[in-house]
Amino acid sequence: MFLTISTTGTPERPATDLGFLLHKHPDKAQAFSTSYGKAHVLYPEADAERCTAALLLEVDAVALVRRGKGKGRGGAPDAALAQYVNDRPYAASSLLAVALSGVFSSAMRGVCTARPEAAVQTRPLRIEVPALPARGGAELVRKLFEPLGWAVGAEPVALDAEFPEWGDSRYVRLVLESTGLTLAEALRHLYVLLPVLDDAKHYWVSSDEVDKLLRAGEGWLSEHPEQKLITSRYLSRRWSLTRQAMERLELVRLAEADDSEVEEIDNAVAAEAETEEKPTPLAVQRRDAIITALQASGATRVLDLGCGQGQLVQALLKDARFTEIVGTDVSMRALTIASRRLKLDRMGERLASRVRLFQSSLAYTDNRLKGYDAAVLSEVIEHLDLPRLPALEYAVFGSARPRTVLVTTPNVEYNVRWESLPAGHVRHSDHRFEWTRAQFGAWAAAVAERHGYDVEFVPVGPDDPEVGPPTQMAVFSLSAAPHTTEKEAKAA
Repeated sequence: MFLTISTTGTPERPATDLGFLLHKHPDKAQAFSTSYGKAHVLYPEADAERCTAALLLEVDAVALVRRGKGKGRGGAPDAALAQYVNDRPYAASSLLAVALSGVFSSAMRGVCTARPEAAVQTRPLRIEVPALPARGGAELVRKLFEPLGWAVGAEPVALDAEFPEWGDSRYVRLVLESTGLTLAEALRHLYVLLPVLDDAKHYWVSSDEVDKLLRAGEGWLSEHPEQKLITSRYLSRRWSLTRQAMERLELVRLAEADDSEVEEIDNAVAAEAETEEKPTPLAVQRRDAIITALQASGATRVLDLGCGQGQLVQALLKDARFTEIVGTDVSMRALTIASRRLKLDRMGERLASRVRLFQSSLAYTDNRLKGYDAAVLSEVIEHLDLPRLPALEYAVFGSARPRTVLVTTPNVEYNVRWESLPAGHVRHSDHRFEWTRAQFGAWAAAVAERHGYDVEFVPVGPDDPEVGPPTQMAVFSLSAAPHTTEKEAKAA
């Protein structure tokens, strides 16, 4: 099995930069041992105008069976024979993906010490795979690659050219072309999607495959329209691993849209309100409003749900009245950053006794969240798909039931005041929705009624007489009024 990667160049950016990016010299044919055979890298052409690198993988069928630890034995006689006589030496599969990651590991990470500027530059790329198993046909090939910026050619391969009436095989000849991707991005796309199209892994799939998938899929998989199919097939349809990966992907968007990105957006929004003095960033105004509301509620034990990188937790620690502060997030990456921000490893014992960080998903109830005075959901709900909001609602208002809940979210009506934001666009690509004041009010009132809370609304930021404030905050206070049962709340 093999694939080729081609690029074109100019006098300023010669095509032979491909050799530096791949860390393989065009003048030498090189061979590398793998667990399943031998990988060869060679350059059929290499000059300033055009350069092509080819990866050829010779599969050792016997080694493949031995590493399979007896898979396929004990069945029908032809099943045992199929371990040795199959399409593995000829068709692209997970074996080729493994060879890609092993032979071009630095290129896949975007590392190029000789040409560091070239590693981050997009370039014309053409990738060809002569025989690619495509369980789902050419249409699925297009669905997987086109959202990533590729022009896709997927020509079905006939079962037998001499007998066209037999129809097409499950293989396609794949040609991918792009001018807007880096080489590292292209390699990561191939690493994930080759085994997905084959719908098979030819080695044992363990929990570390989830981390490999998320590393290779960083920056594109969480937004891919075929995310569920990709995840399931990549993990060999192992439900426990697929569920783990999907949960991390579903809410890792909160980490990707971390507070630093939100603050950058908020600063741009605040900058639109032209004043003689430098305006206070909206993110700071929002934290101040939250802390003021917490102080007014008399809360001392506070949950920051979806704490991201810990900016609010850090601000709360400065006020001694908050004796216990808990930050939760579904993303371990975000919690790690928060821990570093707070300097937990160097924090004094007295201060450290007031703060905890732990992983938790707002899509599920968590008994650790019960018994607190207040909970904060700051710029969280808009990152969830609307069908997931009832689960969050029950986890917070129905199960945890703090005395006070603060929820902030963008006011979409204010977006017209941000001249740099195209009409009809949300403030961040990760936002699943942005509500008007009426929509947010209706949702908050219904939640309050279902769970026995009173609710009032507080504007955050400049309160425009026509479109309202940039951020809207709902303050829920637990009332003595009866609320719906657990069964009724779940049904709602």
